[in-house]
Amino acid sequence: MVTTLDDTKRMAIGTKLADMKALQNLLIANEQKFISAIADDDLRKRIQDMLNDDQKNLGVLDTVIVQYGVKSEPKETTTKMIDEVQKLMEGSELTLFEKVSQHELLKHKQTMAGLLVHKAAQVVGADVEAAITPLNTINFENRAHQEQLKGMLEILGVRELTGQEADQGLWARVQDAVAALSGVFGSAVTQTSDRSDMTIGEILRMDHSKAKTLFMEIENSNDAQKIQEYFGQLYKDLMAHAKAEEQVVYPAVRSYYQDTQDLYDEQAEQARMLDEIKSMSPSSSEFKAKVRQLKDAINHHINQEENDMLPKLRDNFSSEQQQQMASEFKSVKSQLQDQMAASSK
Repeated sequence: MVTTLDDTKRMAIGTKLADMKALQNLLIANEQKFISAIADDDLRKRIQDMLNDDQKNLGVLDTVIVQYGVKSEPKETTTKMIDEVQKLMEGSELTLFEKVSQHELLKHKQTMAGLLVHKAAQVVGADVEAAITPLNTINFENRAHQEQLKGMLEILGVRELTGQEADQGLWARVQDAVAALSGVFGSAVTQTSDRSDMTIGEILRMDHSKAKTLFMEIENSNDAQKIQEYFGQLYKDLMAHAKAEEQVVYPAVRSYYQDTQDLYDEQAEQARMLDEIKSMSPSSSEFKAKVRQLKDAINHHINQEENDMLPKLRDNFSSEQQQQMASEFKSVKSQLQDQMAASSK
């Protein structure tokens, strides 16, 4: 029987993403404090821009975690570290320079965590890479923030030590460093729009792409354990996706799309097929044949949604409404993932 237990490597990535979200909240809280503490208009403006990026990137992280589909909690050591840093940031033991210096170290930690997840995804599976793709932009922005913070530290440190102003040519050096980074990160820098405000169509297409990738991984593997891992993830993804659509998307589009009931019916049949395959051994002779049948049904369903239903959403809902629907979909899907994880324990 195919189980839906998480592969240990996938759970480790889930924990790292949970660590990143906890740290992202700390970065935001720090920057809000700095804005109140810094009198320099130029530095305050740079911190405000950084805060805007980080608030956006918190939404991007939420999207990545929901798309990834393996929920976890931050490590206890991460939670303890965050509590200790919060106390230092709220206290008077550290100077402003020292607090910003600690913040730069946290940015480095967040950058390395994001890069580690990206590299781990390349090893664990193509479906993981598909799920964490939006993380690339966060990784680039965090590296750019590090360069900005180095410039701020130079200004604050010189002021603290000498009472004088640092060489203002430093910002040109910072911009040169950021420009050099853009060459390293490639197209990630072209994706700096607010990806926390993705539309429902973009979110659904990400789900569809991940499902197709999981089908490909199942087809290409002859390792029963890996097949079990891939199908376990596919099962959870498709179940949560379908239920979230039925709660958020289909009721909204029903007045504009006359074949909405067909989508409900197709997903009911797909759920039956998923449960049937779940009860089979991945090493059985008919397992992959059943998966291919499911794949054909899912592809038909995806084509109907992307070619027929999504245009109705675009034509009848404003961009803001489509973004709000995406937020509701992610929230419901996240709750469903939590319920499925609790029921499997």
